[in-house]
Amino acid sequence: MPEEATTPDLVELTRLAFEAANRRDLDAVISFYASDAVFEGRMRAGDTFEGRAAIRSFLEDWFGAYEELEFKLEDVRDLGGGVVFAVVLQEGVPAGSAGHGRVWQREGWHFLWERGLIARHATLYTDIDEARAAAEALAESRGRHT
Repeated sequence: MPEEATTPDLVELTRLAFEAANRRDLDAVISFYASDAVFEGRMRAGDTFEGRAAIRSFLEDWFGAYEELEFKLEDVRDLGGGVVFAVVLQEGVPAGSAGHGRVWQREGWHFLWERGLIARHATLYTDIDEARAAAEALAESRGRHT
């Protein structure tokens, strides 16, 4: 009997990770990350979190800052070489705003997937074109197949 392809659908895995985030299921979210994953953020200069424990702690703080928080995927695509690019709209209500302060941010994110887990996650970009170019450069450096 021939073996079925074991290459994961990275777009589907990315969507599943976002669904877990929208449920605020941090156990499920963190299960998508490799044990030595790196998360690069842009909240403060140099925000880099290494390893599942540090990433989880950051996510707990981020989610805790909002009464409501939703991540919407406007676009998500596999660029090859394990790189997934996504345009993400974060929309939420900050904690303590009594529901009167809905905020949103549109960002370009990219993920580097290795062996079915996120090895690197970058949320550094509010400029979508800059984010796409960075993701494409990463995919190119990894020998993507187009």
